[in-house]
Amino acid sequence: MKQKPSSDPVATLYREGRHAFVDLVPDGGARLDALFHTAPALGELAVGVVYGHLHSRPGLDPRLREAVSFAAIIASGMVGPPLSVHLKTGLASGLAPGEMTEVLLQASAFAGFPRAVSAAEQLNRLFEEAGLASPPPSTPREITLKFCAAVREGHSPIPISAAVKRQLREANRLTVQACAAQAVIVECFRDSETEPRALLHLTVEADAVVAVKLFRVQ
Repeated sequence: MKQKPSSDPVATLYREGRHAFVDLVPDGGARLDALFHTAPALGELAVGVVYGHLHSRPGLDPRLREAVSFAAIIASGMVGPPLSVHLKTGLASGLAPGEMTEVLLQASAFAGFPRAVSAAEQLNRLFEEAGLASPPPSTPREITLKFCAAVREGHSPIPISAAVKRQLREANRLTVQACAAQAVIVECFRDSETEPRALLHLTVEADAVVAVKLFRVQ
């Protein structure tokens, strides 16, 4: 794809965006060249804005930014290259497959079922091509919530330390936030505390929690 002089801000953003995209998607450069072969200027503009500018903004983490993009694509009824591309970049940014189908479900209520069904049909093919389980395992957050409930009821699915058991059982409130496809942070609060008494890092693989690490105890 022909590039403009480096002094051109659009060309600069395009180079940065192309580099970011190639980092996320295997053979990303070839994919961009094929997609924008007839309209290279559109490629410069689209890639520059989405991956050169928006992708690098610090206001949202990559997972949330990709989840928003995925929902917007579904709401817009775009079931071609945009959906395919953002499935790949979403996975590369740390979204779990189950989270992407959950985004689809959430978007269906606002975008309408016809668009959501069209996206679901496309996802069937995309999941198969990517070698992903279909339907995917539960989301990391859902798996973690079930794990914490089991521990609090005295039935830990895996061996964990007494300190972790104590923190989960004594907490009056838990906040659970997935930070990657295989990582979830759990904050344990007691009574009316505004700061967590304990911070746990859980590793999730497939449909189970496989490790728990206690990072902080007050």
